[in-house]
Amino acid sequence: MNRVTESSGNVFRDLGFSGKEAEESLAKAELVFAIQRIMESEGWTQEETAGKIGVKQPRLSTMLRGDYRNISEAKLLDCVMRLGCDVKITIKRRSVNAARTGRRGQLRIVSAC
Repeated sequence: MNRVTESSGNVFRDLGFSGKEAEESLAKAELVFAIQRIMESEGWTQEETAGKIGVKQPRLSTMLRGDYRNISEAKLLDCVMRLGCDVKITIKRRSVNAARTGRRGQLRIVSAC
């Protein structure tokens, strides 16, 4: 019999990554996915896209295959902006008691580009 477990909404957390590491990994994955969607929608090659975002094509290929450990969220945000997308960062209080209880806020990337 197969057992189905409901996702937490973060595949990295489900795989056992720590809270902060899971959030950062998901944010990076979403940013890389946005880069891939833009590249495909514009009909650009990896070489063209790499030139636009300021990396070499092999590095972009590595990122698109899911290896983005050695690239910062700031660099990925810069890549998205270089592709013509605006980035808006909104900071809001999760709850009145969150700071008092030591509960960590969440990092979410929502792409509309």
